[in-house]
Amino acid sequence: QVQLVESGGGLVQAGGSLRLSCAASGKISVINVMGWYRQAPGKQRELVALLTRASMANYADFVEGRFTISRDNAKNTLFLQMNNLKPEDTAVYYCHLKDGLQNIREHWGQGTQVTVSS
Repeated sequence: QVQLVESGGGLVQAGGSLRLSCAASGKISVINVMGWYRQAPGKQRELVALLTRASMANYADFVEGRFTISRDNAKNTLFLQMNNLKPEDTAVYYCHLKDGLQNIREHWGQGTQVTVSS
């Protein structure tokens, strides 16, 4: 069983910063892709950023250079540094893992709340 545990969410004023962490543990075959998604009330879950096994990063357009995704391979931990936060960034942020290269399994964390006040 694979577990993803997020941390680092909270309440911050507009223009502030937060750093999210996602610790992956359990029977992981191969970390294929790890990423962050978010879901605001009444909206669909959307991709924020992802990092491939080859360490290629992809970001949603709304990130606009404000966020940086990174990973500590030794600790199987994913990070999302979020700067210049805006009220519209308010959402529950979820960690996502694609495990394996052929028989891919997908795993989700429980989510961490990010609230940005104006």
